[in-house]
Amino acid sequence: MLSSYPPPIAISEGAPAGRLIVCEAGDRWAAALLRELAAAGVRVYQTRTLADAWEALAAAPASFLAVEVSAGNLRDFLRRMVWFSRDFPAARVAVVAARRLVDGQGLIREAGAIHFVLSPRHLAPLAELAIRHLANLPLPPQTLVERIWTSLPWKEKG
Repeated sequence: MLSSYPPPIAISEGAPAGRLIVCEAGDRWAAALLRELAAAGVRVYQTRTLADAWEALAAAPASFLAVEVSAGNLRDFLRRMVWFSRDFPAARVAVVAARRLVDGQGLIREAGAIHFVLSPRHLAPLAELAIRHLANLPLPPQTLVERIWTSLPWKEKG
């Protein structure tokens, strides 16, 4: 065997810089996060599996990812996090989980999660982190016409 390292994730050409991606089996966390973000106007992209979440990251490699970690996907999550900073250096991951996983918080943070939440009622700090991350992303490249329109003091009527 030549190498046990997985190859780097192929990043989509011309991909948007970043998105807010929520990976969960249901809708509980995404719905609560949408309520927190209502005033900010941040769109939430949902995935149901870790594989889909990593595909969404490849499409927008500087995204903020909120992953629901459970006993069933903890091992897969940790395995993916080993290469997360190599594959997505500009992305950030936060974890949402049931209270019974509180003892795994240290391991999950050590793997690279920047935040850990145990209740949908305590999502305000996670929402703030996501907003700040997305606000600090570089603007996508614009054509000369787009730059001129953006710099005009009035908004285009649509």
